[in-house]
Amino acid sequence: MQAPAGAVGRVMTPPENQGAGHSAEAPFGSPAVSLCVMAKRADFLKAASARRQGTDGFLLQARNRADGEDHVRVGFTASKKIGNAVLRNRAKRRLRALAREVLVPLARPGWDYVLVARPQATVTRSFADLRADLDRALRLVHRT
Repeated sequence: MQAPAGAVGRVMTPPENQGAGHSAEAPFGSPAVSLCVMAKRADFLKAASARRQGTDGFLLQARNRADGEDHVRVGFTASKKIGNAVLRNRAKRRLRALAREVLVPLARPGWDYVLVARPQATVTRSFADLRADLDRALRLVHRT
C-alpha cells in the first residue's frame, strides 16, 4: 500500500497489542443498585418513623418503600446541634462518602436510608470506625 501524496515516509501501522487497554465493562464490585438522594421532607419523615439503629458516629434510619422500584434512596441530616455551617457541611460530606462506599454494595433495593449526624462524633470519629458503624447498623436493621 502506498502512502498518500502529502505523507512523506510516514505510514501508520496498527498497534501491536490489540485489546491491551481498559475494557468497557463495568468494574468489579459495581453497584447492583443505584443511589438517589432524597430531597422531600415527607420522605425524611417516613424514614424517621420506621426502623432506627444508633451508632457511636451517627443514627441510621431505614424503611422499605414497597413501591416495586429497585433504586435506593439516601438522605443526610446535620442539624445545628452539630455546630456551625463548616462543621455541618463536613459532617454531611463524610456521610455522603460513607454512603458511596458502604451503602452501594450492601443496601437493599427499594429501601430509603437516612444518615443523621451526631454532635462531635460524626466529624471527629475516624472514617474506618464510621464505616464499621454503618456496616453493623445495616446488618442490624435488615436482620428482621
